[in-house]
Amino acid sequence: MSTLESDIRDLWHRYQADLTAADAGTDEYDTLDAFLDALETGEVRAAEQRNGEWVANDWVKQGILLNFGLRAIRAVEHGGVAYHDVLPLRETADLPGRGTRNTPDGTVIRRGAYIGGDAIMMSPSFVNVGAHIGDGTLVDSCDTIGSCAQVGADVKLGANTLVGGVLEPVESAPVVIEDGVSLGAGCRVTSGFVVGENSIVGENTLLTPRIPVYDLVEEEVVYGHLPPERRAFTRYVESSVADHDLFEGGAYKPAVVATHVEEETLEATQREETLRE
Repeated sequence: MSTLESDIRDLWHRYQADLTAADAGTDEYDTLDAFLDALETGEVRAAEQRNGEWVANDWVKQGILLNFGLRAIRAVEHGGVAYHDVLPLRETADLPGRGTRNTPDGTVIRRGAYIGGDAIMMSPSFVNVGAHIGDGTLVDSCDTIGSCAQVGADVKLGANTLVGGVLEPVESAPVVIEDGVSLGAGCRVTSGFVVGENSIVGENTLLTPRIPVYDLVEEEVVYGHLPPERRAFTRYVESSVADHDLFEGGAYKPAVVATHVEEETLEATQREETLRE
């Protein structure tokens, strides 16, 4: 156990007992600031892959919750805009040195978020505390990356895409978008869903553990994850209430169909990547 992990776990136990924001002092805030710095440098992550499975680091999520529970709301000014929060926005002076760019007027990166090198952050977009954005990833306009979401390297997030987080419960793994994934415009990924590497997801697709994924490659139905190297899109299947008197012509529910990634789909994705360089 690292010193930082030990300090956060100790602080969490005290917070669960009787420690309040009014009681917190310099030592506590030094620990919380060091923790946020470690998130921003990628030294610690809210989740990581172990033996092929994504597992939450509960103490990291505890540290994020402590930053909310032990800090008071205060007035902050950033770029001439005044707002009120417990956390300031992340400083971005380190980004250009790593080849990462963020456009003005609406690129919001909250304190405690990691942004990799050679990434592109279009405006307006929002990256919440604890999120991890890998090298070479594109976050397009109107995208939202939730607390603790793990987005891999060379990922392309289409415009108006939502990548949910999962901050609580602390033992639950957050949403994970693995390396090389392309999400079409308007996609929604929520509730700890894992999108396997090098998959291409059609626009406006909803990926959540409650919606079945019909994997035509392995000929099975899976929940909570999209296997690697799949082309996925939304289709509608007959609902169990399809024969109800209130539904003339039947009732249907959303599902996701996953097939092999076709060569022309890869070529189209690569052409788009070239345009963004």
